[in-house]
Amino acid sequence: MDLNGVRWRKSSRSNGQGGNCVEVADDMPGVVAVRDSKDPAGPVLTFAPDAWRAFVGRLAPR
Repeated sequence: MDLNGVRWRKSSRSNGQGGNCVEVADDMPGVVAVRDSKDPAGPVLTFAPDAWRAFVGRLAPR
């Protein structure tokens, strides 16, 4: 998968927590990519958009 040119972003809740963040690229058709912000050249996990929304939805405080 070619990830050149994707827009990576950190959570608005990361607040500089010592670099313990993930970055998400959700500007690609049909896939959401996730990586460790401390290792941008490292492995990337990919998810179907529906699976990512379900995952993030479970993390949100109720």
